Amino acid sequence: MSITPSPRIGIIVVAGGSGTRLGAGAPKAFVGIDEHSMLRHALRGVLAAGPAQVVIVAPAGREGDALTEALAASEEAPALESGRRRDLISVVTGGETRQRSVAAGLAALWADVEVVLVHDAARALTPPAVFERVVEAVDRTGSGIVPTLPVIDTIKRIGGEVVLEAVDRADLAAAQTPQGFPRGILVASYASAEQDYTDDTALVAAAGHPIVTVPGDALSFKITTPADMDRARGLIVPLAPAHARFETGGRAPRVGVGTDVHAFAGVDGAGDAAVELWLAGLHWPGEPGLAGHSDGDAVAHAIVDALLSAAGLGDIGTHFGVDRPEFAGAHAGAFLTRTRELLGNAGWAVGNVSVQFQANRPRFSARRAEAEAVLSEALGAPVSIAATTTDGLGFTGRGEGVAAFAVALVVPA
Repeated sequence: MSITPSPRIGIIVVAGGSGTRLGAGAPKAFVGIDEHSMLRHALRGVLAAGPAQVVIVAPAGREGDALTEALAASEEAPALESGRRRDLISVVTGGETRQRSVAAGLAALWADVEVVLVHDAARALTPPAVFERVVEAVDRTGSGIVPTLPVIDTIKRIGGEVVLEAVDRADLAAAQTPQGFPRGILVASYASAEQDYTDDTALVAAAGHPIVTVPGDALSFKITTPADMDRARGLIVPLAPAHARFETGGRAPRVGVGTDVHAFAGVDGAGDAAVELWLAGLHWPGEPGLAGHSDGDAVAHAIVDALLSAAGLGDIGTHFGVDRPEFAGAHAGAFLTRTRELLGNAGWAVGNVSVQFQANRPRFSARRAEAEAVLSEALGAPVSIAATTTDGLGFTGRGEGVAAFAVALVVPA
């Protein structure tokens, strides 16, 4: 699905953050990730999603810079010819708070805009598909829409330095942008707001309107601190022409392939699963587990093999074999974190990884986003996962085990 070429959709890009926590001495949206600014990278994703009116809300005095970045990004967006893209872009001056900045963007929308998306320029790597999901959900539900990712860290409620209690993360989600709304609902909610909010869905919910979630994306993290910026820079590797790399002695990106197979461990004397299932970095309660020196996570192990192969560092047995007792029973996080360290020591960074696993069970689709988020967080790079069956053929078709196949890209660090 792509956004329909029509002015019925408006995207407000909020680029007014001060960047204090980033420590860059400039408004955050204008800080460079590589040779290009955070705003330019954000606009690439916005414009690649398809034709829509784009209103950039810039800090006072930086309106011209914002327009320059927008026009440069428009030259790179594939969705429309350059002249048409420029007609869709405008810049307004932001207010003292985020809420006032969004209000300024709302005031600049064309009269026939029906669906409004509000996006933070600090989420500079958000893929176009997230924008498309949000628009589709607004049209389908008529509600406010927020993309989310599952909370994967253990959460504690504290008082000062003392832990008061653990917080059940099952009902928690991390909110991202773009957040989307029918225009009438968003405008009315802003008009009736009695306090400042830092999140548009919170403001709309406070006005009594329902909010619906769609899957977010691990790449849509918010760049706030220097560590966040380092992570973003590691995900954007400008590739020089091949002849330039060879002339300067530079290394080209490399691709590796990995596979892993594990049999189900069976049941114990009481008829219960002999071990618990861990697959794609997740625990699957009630599912039969996989046999192995560690937790038998075939997906994670295939990723490790693919990355090590791409970097020329051997295979999983070389670094995580049965002679390494510290990895007995270990889960995906331990394997992927160590693999990332091995690559870093050899001068490589993870570009991205794609995995397919074959098995009759578990049913994977409902937890795909959660698994991708966990594995992406461990690697500091995007991981995509697909699952399939083999129509009853082979050992996976007979329900005897799981097979996984991974392709990984590594780039010079």
